[in-house]
Amino acid sequence: MTTPPPDAVPTAAGRSRRSARPAAPRRGRDRRARVVPPPPGRAGISGEAPHTAVIGGGIAGLAAATALAERGVRVTLYEREAGLGGRLSGRQVQLADGFRATMTRGFHAFFRQYYNLRGLLRRADPALGMLTGLPDYPLRHSSGLRDSFAHVPRTPPWSALGFALLSPTFTLREMARMNPRAALPLLDVRTPGVYERLDGVSARDFLDRIRFPEAAHHLAFEVFSRSFFADPGELSAAEMALMFHIYFLGSSEGLLFDVPDEPFPQALWEPLGRYLTGHGVAVHTGCAVETVEPRPDGGVTVLGSHGAARHDAVVLALDTAGLRGLVAASPRLGDPDWRERVRRLRTAPPFLVSRLWLDRPVAPDRPGFLGTSGFGALDNVSVLERWEGEAARWASRTGGSVVELHAYALRTDTDRRAQQDRLLDQLSRVYPETRGAKVVDAQHEWRADCPLFPVGGYQDRPTVRTPDPAVMVAGDLVRTDLPVALMERAATTGFLAANALLARWGVRGQTLWTVPDRGRSAVLRGMARVAGA
Repeated sequence: MTTPPPDAVPTAAGRSRRSARPAAPRRGRDRRARVVPPPPGRAGISGEAPHTAVIGGGIAGLAAATALAERGVRVTLYEREAGLGGRLSGRQVQLADGFRATMTRGFHAFFRQYYNLRGLLRRADPALGMLTGLPDYPLRHSSGLRDSFAHVPRTPPWSALGFALLSPTFTLREMARMNPRAALPLLDVRTPGVYERLDGVSARDFLDRIRFPEAAHHLAFEVFSRSFFADPGELSAAEMALMFHIYFLGSSEGLLFDVPDEPFPQALWEPLGRYLTGHGVAVHTGCAVETVEPRPDGGVTVLGSHGAARHDAVVLALDTAGLRGLVAASPRLGDPDWRERVRRLRTAPPFLVSRLWLDRPVAPDRPGFLGTSGFGALDNVSVLERWEGEAARWASRTGGSVVELHAYALRTDTDRRAQQDRLLDQLSRVYPETRGAKVVDAQHEWRADCPLFPVGGYQDRPTVRTPDPAVMVAGDLVRTDLPVALMERAATTGFLAANALLARWGVRGQTLWTVPDRGRSAVLRGMARVAGA
């Protein structure tokens, strides 16, 4: 069965307990979205079903397991942590006041261009009732400058033009200094061509060439580039250009987004886990895989805390460190060139998520999410009770607020306690009413497990296919010719990995959708060709 992409965003179902939350607009997919059909084949497995291992229970692994199981493949999913979700999993904590809460990696925007991720989530809830829309994507600089995307047109090219006209960072004087020729490559972003042109340049240097207004550079583009958990000076300009295409000039969904209305495990992964087990998937959480050994008959042996198990194929849906470690421990996996490229993969710098349960509320007009710049290491502030049920219940009971602070691309030698204290100090600058608030409890997540997309690193990134036709790779670190990024890249490559295996067995896989794979306007594409001349 081919599951359609998301053609609407959350309905009003389940909203009565927080009726003040805004509903997302009911809109369909971008009419210019690209359809990516799978190779032709039968509707499902006939005869004895092959047995596939999926290693990793994050978005990529869940997508791969879903597409395989729906078509009759026997699937065993191995996840080393206690629950599903990968980097978006969660853990139970008991607060100082006795309340049991779920600590997660925090705020993630589920953009409406994430067709394949949303299609995955529809398996558990066809109406996507677990998502709710936030009304704006506000940005604030310490200088007092503010930006908003609530009133920016969504249809390209008016989206980019509208942003420039409505933003206080684009003054006439500053715009007159810009180098429009250097910006022309943004008008026709294609994959993999954008990597051939811009992977050798950093995002910061590319923006410097264009001479974007410095205020816009810091307030908007730096906030966006740091969503890759990297400093703009290290991030490949190709990744930033692709992001510009996905959100501004390649799609009509704009930069507004949805968020889960409960913590990730309850809203997303537990329902999807039930869907998978209902399709016969053997889900083994708390089960670390140590090695993958190719077999003479073309299959693999997966060895880990569960013992040894034979499979006909495997999908490696791991984060950067996990993939590097498993490949290093599996000396017969792949060929020397592939293994060396995996070894060179890098992880983005550490980041901090601090969640604070405060004894008093933030001001009622504070947004659910705010991107920040110029406030030290603070990159954004979320007020969770604006959208998350668990936080809303705590806030209603206590009269307080649940506030989350993110700081990306920190130094590896950062003094953790001092950095946590500095974020709290910056919060009082952003929202002064928190200055005298008592912290009822605090939870801090220090992580360094996101992929880094460095200047010149594109060719080293693995593709879905490996030298072994029985071994596939999936995840947001994977290189693909489709215009996808972040969580959508994880979901898309998970489906692509399943499709590649299904094609071996003569079965038709999952149809995919992406934003258009080139600039939408023939006039703008022609202007972009001028830059390449």
